Amino acid sequence: MADLSGKVFVITGGNSGIGLGMAEGIAAAGGSLAIWGRRSEKNDEAVAILEAHGVTARGYVCDVGDEQQIVDTMAQTVADFGRLDGCIANAGRSGTGTPFIEMTMKEWRAIMSVNLDSVFVTMREAAKVLVAQRTGGSLAAVSSTSAIHGAAGNEAYGTSKTAINGLVRALAVGLARHQIRVNSLVPGWTKTELAGPAFANEKFRDATTRRTPVRRWAEPSEFRDIGVFLADPSLTYHTGQEVVVDGGYTVF
Repeated sequence: MADLSGKVFVITGGNSGIGLGMAEGIAAAGGSLAIWGRRSEKNDEAVAILEAHGVTARGYVCDVGDEQQIVDTMAQTVADFGRLDGCIANAGRSGTGTPFIEMTMKEWRAIMSVNLDSVFVTMREAAKVLVAQRTGGSLAAVSSTSAIHGAAGNEAYGTSKTAINGLVRALAVGLARHQIRVNSLVPGWTKTELAGPAFANEKFRDATTRRTPVRRWAEPSEFRDIGVFLADPSLTYHTGQEVVVDGGYTVF
């Protein structure tokens, strides 16, 4: 496993689900963590889990749908930890399921604001810090298999996740000269709070399980090692890639 001792990482939406799974992997590798989330109690629970690994962890209340909150929270994080080595833009929201011909611009923008705009702002602010430090680093964003398959009934969600991959590729090229690697994670169906309603739907759960070659949904803990891989700033030759972890869902 990589040694991330002395390094500091931000994970948005890192207080549960895939975000917390990745955070636990980074903590186990010795990395310090700033967990951003809207609910302070969930942040506190996540911090306790991470501190059990013997690392420094702090929770920050931040609504990534608000640009100024992202800007301010990044500044506070760097002030508290003294540096930044990587950032994973994981926070997001699910689609509404509104039929496309009935979707309003307000619904469309609500999803884009959290799933795409917040990733842009978060990575922009993190990149400013990393470039100024001249120490290299890593940036990652969480996409979705909906960026690969057509997300009928969830057009806004699928579009937001597809756009993340385009942003990542552009940033990988633009930031390479600063020794900053940029990648996206494309997770398959995972037992998270966000996906809870889908998992609770027996018909849908069975259909997606049959479609997945490993014949099950993932556990958030299965993203521990991939979190370390995405965060490790030393892997400078791996950049601009979509790292798919989906049990074979997109190839079957």
